[in-house]
Amino acid sequence: MQKNWISRDLGPILKDNNASQPMSGNTSLDQFIAGIPKAELHVHIEGTFEPELMFAIAQRNQVPIRFASVEAVREAYNFSNLQDFLDIYYEGAQVLLHEQDFYDLTFTYLEKLHAQHVVHAEIFFDPQTHTDRGVSFGTVIDGIWRACREAESQWGLTTSLIMCFLRHLDEASAFNTLAQAMPYRDRIIGVGLDSSEMGHPPSKFERVFKKAGEEGLLLVAHAGEEGPAAYIWEALQLLNIARLDHGNRCLDDDGLVDELVRRQMALTVCPLSNLKLCVVEDLQDHSAKRMMERGLLVTINSDDPAYFGGGVNENYCQTAAAIGLTREDIHVLARNSFIGSFLSEAQKQAHLQAVDTYVQRQS
Repeated sequence: MQKNWISRDLGPILKDNNASQPMSGNTSLDQFIAGIPKAELHVHIEGTFEPELMFAIAQRNQVPIRFASVEAVREAYNFSNLQDFLDIYYEGAQVLLHEQDFYDLTFTYLEKLHAQHVVHAEIFFDPQTHTDRGVSFGTVIDGIWRACREAESQWGLTTSLIMCFLRHLDEASAFNTLAQAMPYRDRIIGVGLDSSEMGHPPSKFERVFKKAGEEGLLLVAHAGEEGPAAYIWEALQLLNIARLDHGNRCLDDDGLVDELVRRQMALTVCPLSNLKLCVVEDLQDHSAKRMMERGLLVTINSDDPAYFGGGVNENYCQTAAAIGLTREDIHVLARNSFIGSFLSEAQKQAHLQAVDTYVQRQS
């Protein structure tokens, strides 16, 4: 099997695609953000699928796609809601068939993380997106896992995998996916809940989350992105989550905010995703700073960077410019990314020390 295919064959394409983009407009703050050690806690590996790579893998696998060019794909990346995005997200995933495809997808993302000084990532993957069309669970996780191990060997970039259930599918499908995951239990730290939120409350998956918890898996869930604050309460009380993905709508309920603060539960906020999916009309309206001011443990993440206009650093920089984040805020957010991670306490402390040392050297 060809190793590191994507770096060798598509390097020039991806290098151009990863060229430095305008960030906050504040060069000093951009540079500060670029260098500070960070973790990413909310990214869907299928959502890192850049059009250039999609076309290359489609050609390699001889899978027809309806777009005539990379530019046509990018033009389709104008969404009015979550479902618009999911439609094209699942369509793009159709070209992923073989272990090498999942390796290429993952390693390309990890190369970008390394370039952005992201030193740890907790990565979502959606096995049902692939197993429901005949790709084996093992094919998916073997490719992802091999790329993660290579990134750690090359750069010391650590990763963990979180398997998500697709909430628009039924409970039986989720239970079946959990069973398929058990032979790979040593590679998976947790389970999550993603896909279409409205009409699919967390309570729909209470039993399968209980079973996953009994298997020793950590529990997270998307809630309060498009769905109401009541969905967040369900995720807390019925799914017993250890971390909340998105959570924007928590600010609609003061009691819920107080509970999240009491638990010091991390929120994996994704500003550019929220903008692209029209959760906010303008990035200046984003609630990240208000969340921080309320004492919530906010982290900044990319969600689906190929579709939403940027990775971790772009999310930090553009949000900083829009809502007036300071160096001190960035310091807090970078620390939160490790505090909210599922790393061991010793690992967290080592990363926190690295963040603080970096900030001291920049002062």
